[in-house]
This record gives sequence, C-alpha cells and structure tokens, in this order.
Amino acid sequence: MSENLPAPGLLARARLLAAPTVGASVVRGLERITGRPVEQGFSGTPPEEPFICVGATLPDALRGGPLVWFHSVNAGTDALLSAGPWPSGALLTRTVGRMGERIAQYVLAWVLADCQSVPEFAAQQARAEWRRIPSELASGQTAVIYGTGRIGSAVAGQLRACGIRTVGVGRGARTASAGFGRVVGADDDAQSLASARWVVSTLPLTPATDGFFGTDRFAGMGGATFINVGRGATVDMQALETALHTGAVGRAVLDVLPEEPAAPGDPCWQLPRTVITSHSAGITADDDIVVDFAACWEAMAEGRVPDTAVDVGRGY
Repeated sequence: MSENLPAPGLLARARLLAAPTVGASVVRGLERITGRPVEQGFSGTPPEEPFICVGATLPDALRGGPLVWFHSVNAGTDALLSAGPWPSGALLTRTVGRMGERIAQYVLAWVLADCQSVPEFAAQQARAEWRRIPSELASGQTAVIYGTGRIGSAVAGQLRACGIRTVGVGRGARTASAGFGRVVGADDDAQSLASARWVVSTLPLTPATDGFFGTDRFAGMGGATFINVGRGATVDMQALETALHTGAVGRAVLDVLPEEPAAPGDPCWQLPRTVITSHSAGITADDDIVVDFAACWEAMAEGRVPDTAVDVGRGY
C-alpha cells in the first residue's frame, strides 16, 4: 500500500522537487500551495533530506532517497510502478482533474457518431455517393462499462443522461455507484455483454487486466462497438482483429494501444471498421495537476488519505 500518510511535520519540512518537464504554471501553483520553492531538475544522487516529487516518472536515483510523496502528473501509474519496486512508505497520488469529464465527452461523441452513421457518411462522401442511411436512437440501448471508478462513473453519467442503460463491471458486484444502473462482477459479465450495444473500457493496466479483453470476451459481444479509453495492453489485439473480421465486434474506437506511438507499419492501422485517436481522449491540463495536488495537500494536512491515492499493490 502507498496510503501511508506522512507525518504533518515531515510534510512541512520536505523539499519540493519537480521534473524539468513540469510547466511554469504548475511550478507557480505548487509554490503557492506549499509556500516553498520548487527545485526543478534532478541530480545524480538522491537528496539526503525528506522530499516531495512531482512528475511523470521517478528516476532510479530518487527511488533510493527519503521520498515522502510522489504526485504523478498523469492518471495512469502503471509505467511508474513497473519501473521498479516502489519506495517503502512513500505515498503515491495521481492526477485525474477533469479527465473523467473529457473522456466521458469523448465516449459520448463516438456513441452518437455510431447512432448517426458518421463513419459511413464520411466514406460515402469520399466516394461522391448519395445514399440515405437511417439513424439510430441511443435511448433505451445498453452500454457496458468496465471500470467503476471516477472515470468510468463519469462516462456512465454522460451516457445515462441520453437514456442509455449503463451496466458497470468492477472487481466484484457492488451497489451501483454514480451513473450506473447496476454493477456486476467481472466473472458475471457474459449476460450483460450479450445485450450491449456499446462496450467501453476504462480499465487501468495491472497484472489482473493485462490482456483482459481476449477471444472469449470479444466473442460474447454480439456485434457491439468496442471503445477503449483505458490502457492498450488490456486488449489482445489479435483477438480484436479476429472479432472484427467475424463481426463479433461491430466497430472499434481505440484511443490507446499496447505500443505507442504505433509505427506506420503496425497492423492496427489496417483493422476494419476501426478508428484510432492517438491517446487524446483525456489529455491532462496544467490546471488539473495543480488542483489535484492542492486537494492532496489539504487532505494530508487534515490527516486524511487523498482521494487520488494509489494502492501500489493493486496498481490503481
């Protein structure tokens, strides 16, 4: 667990380090919140004094120092945790900000594009072809959303506002959280998949979710559109390609891929009925970093675990 709260006195005297890539507006925000200067750039040796660090990666040299708290400028922490053992006792928090709202709008846009046959009309225009295509109502149809955290709940809320039935899939069946009509466990998703018009993944990458969407799960989708806004490696791309060719998956919208950026010769570019959007559904803004850091700082000052604290054992 990384939910070991630093003692208030330790937090008050810790040095504040930020990666060179952290923008000037974020640096100003960090200094305003903490009342101390930000030291940008890392030397080859870890500080001897306790320190707080803000960035996207944690250099090996700093993993051996007295790290108190690392605040990630990204929502995903899989790359941080896979780079080596997490420093014992160090708190890890992440930036979510308004990412849930941005990703929810992205998903909603592609759901409505599906209903309005936007890809088909674009293809017709390229052929200078005039042919009417009936539209489809979103209301009353079902979306199955994998991941019931902040991002998954935001997606569910946007879709439910359009009259779409929302089923969340989490680690275990739980009481429905915000936006979801109901929540089922990952081992009980077959019936929900069979009735889905859209299947949306917001899953993080952990040992349990690596290759989660494989042959069996895709085969059970019955022609649904698959939208991945989580992590690319949660998808077996060969299984997805097969499902697209057989029609088990009707269409795919992939914001993330197992290997990014995808090379020009990557087979993903040739997948039928697929749109790839280059990991841009929920780009983090500088304001998101500052707001979430401030919320963490306030929570710890009050002796609370921040809402964006990461359980390093689970990976999210």
